[in-house]
Amino acid sequence: MTDDTRVTLVTGGGSGIGAAVTRRLLEAGERVAVTGRGEERLRTFAKELGEPERLLTIPGNAAVYDDVRAAVDAVLERFGRLDTVVANAGFATHDTVAEGDPAGWTEMVLTNVLGPALLIRASVDALRESGGRIVLIGSVAGFVPTPGNLYGATKYAVTGLAENTRRQVTEWGVGVTLIAPGRVETPFWDGGDGLPPGNLLTAGQIADSVMWALGQPEGVDVNTVVVRPVGQPN
Repeated sequence: MTDDTRVTLVTGGGSGIGAAVTRRLLEAGERVAVTGRGEERLRTFAKELGEPERLLTIPGNAAVYDDVRAAVDAVLERFGRLDTVVANAGFATHDTVAEGDPAGWTEMVLTNVLGPALLIRASVDALRESGGRIVLIGSVAGFVPTPGNLYGATKYAVTGLAENTRRQVTEWGVGVTLIAPGRVETPFWDGGDGLPPGNLLTAGQIADSVMWALGQPEGVDVNTVVVRPVGQPN
């Protein structure tokens, strides 16, 4: 491991897509920090990976700026640099604006929309120094409307945030990539009616898309990657 080994911070990195991205990065010999609300889940994840020295786990809420800022500071203190952030933390309440329970909406909107913005704000100075990249995990739901779907509205916001951010930070040498998955087999579906019918992508396949975007030559900025399983029409 050398001082110029890439360092990536992944929010919501203890399960699903975030965990898959973390595994891919570690397999590539890189250094990774992951955040998550569940300290026990992060501890278990680290044990599953063999507790490598190149992994740093940081409990915290992606929608609370003090937690996000502290995570970035911890990464810089431990690894001395930050090259990539992956805004992955997010969830769905699996209901509709006309019939759903508003009690869960505030947390969803804060996590899905405010969370990525806070990560950008906390990390942009370090990324500007390293000429790094911001990766936002969006969704096909941020491009294709679904009846009554507030989760989809939060992902529309992420789609806009990616381009708005790109337009500001590109002149600083920072890249921005939006990865928008279709249906993926992850714990995302646990709070709803279970896995949807038809073909599903795996978290590992989305992680491969992230790695592809990160592996582009210097000076190349891949901005939007929409990834669906074959057979998903929407």
